[in-house]
Amino acid sequence: MAHILVIGASTGGLSAAYEARSQLGDEHKITVVSNRPLFHFIPSNPWIAVGWRTRRDTTFEILPRLRAKNIKFLTDTVTEICADDSYVLLGDDSHLDYDYLIVSAEVILDFDNVEGLGPDGFTESICTLEQSEAAYEAWRQFIKKPGPIVIGAVQKASCFAPAYELAFILNHALRKAKIRNQVPITFVTAEPYLGHMGVAGIGDSKGLFESEFRMNDIKWIANARVKQIEAGKMLVEEVNAQAEHVKTHQLPFDYSMMMPAFKGPECLAGLDSAAINSRGFLKVNEYQQNLKYPNIFGVGTCVAIAPVEATPVAVGVPKTAYMIETMATAAVSNIKLAIEQKELAVKGTWGAMSLADLGHSAIAFVAVPQNPPRNKVWMKKSKFFRLVKKALEKYYIFKLKYGLTEPVYEKYIMKLLGLERLK
Repeated sequence: MAHILVIGASTGGLSAAYEARSQLGDEHKITVVSNRPLFHFIPSNPWIAVGWRTRRDTTFEILPRLRAKNIKFLTDTVTEICADDSYVLLGDDSHLDYDYLIVSAEVILDFDNVEGLGPDGFTESICTLEQSEAAYEAWRQFIKKPGPIVIGAVQKASCFAPAYELAFILNHALRKAKIRNQVPITFVTAEPYLGHMGVAGIGDSKGLFESEFRMNDIKWIANARVKQIEAGKMLVEEVNAQAEHVKTHQLPFDYSMMMPAFKGPECLAGLDSAAINSRGFLKVNEYQQNLKYPNIFGVGTCVAIAPVEATPVAVGVPKTAYMIETMATAAVSNIKLAIEQKELAVKGTWGAMSLADLGHSAIAFVAVPQNPPRNKVWMKKSKFFRLVKKALEKYYIFKLKYGLTEPVYEKYIMKLLGLERLK
């Protein structure tokens, strides 16, 4: 009997745990460790930040759901991975042995990357449930006394979609409140152009986002390096394609949300440079297997992915929900092969399917694989996709709540879109 230990219980961790139980059967032991007792659907955070969703809408208790699948769940923190001896240390000083480890742990939000950034500084964040709830409280106060807004993503950030969504959502909410004329909105991003998204764009994302920003009176600064944030003021350095200084902007704001850069999870910090990169992310091969430790696999935001191209201001690569699911399926499939003493052979497609809320409409993206060059690219804007996004939110929460891996109907629909989990 093998013991498969999963660190993390967000989309990647739960998907991997359910996939392991489905593929490996009941003869093997599966344990999930998470520092949070609740699952929270992170893509809903921009909606939480304006009060369109609540904690109750987007969370569920993990323990009874995993128990129903004969998966052990521990609410604790993994403080260290002792990879040479195949065990982890927990926050209560106990340890857990494993035969195979799947790391899908929470990344560190690098607010220290920019002075004054984040909830302990002068800007909001929507990276976690609690931060999104705090952003909503700040938004409620802002509505009483509106002023300039600055939204965006700082240098080395890799998650851009929430910033785009929030900018358009706030724009829509202000128009509904009939106070949009009192609120200048500026979008500040490290991307070389709007719609780059850390993946060199998808289809005509550049043209589409530029058009939407113009149509909604949202100004933007790309190739932006945020130098410092003070109360009500952001200092931004704009550079050109050669990374040469072009202009320094002093942007006033009464409300701001800036996506931070990420660093690898704390539990990986004790591993050496053969196992993790300089930012602390887990190095994996095409089978999701760590480059140094063959019984460790990586899934989700903790995985190291090289930038798709050099940019004047550093940006990272995002990991979308469907892409993470392809990682989870591939990782578990290869663990199954390893248990059977067979060669690893399964590769995830790393395909991406994403929906971005524009407040009044939405954009759907499909990219296979997510990073170029791609076999398939598809992008379209429609009001109908707002309904699809709402339905997808409910579906993902339902699926992870009840331990569904890849139902036949989902597999069929995704195939129609040109998306498959495995190569």
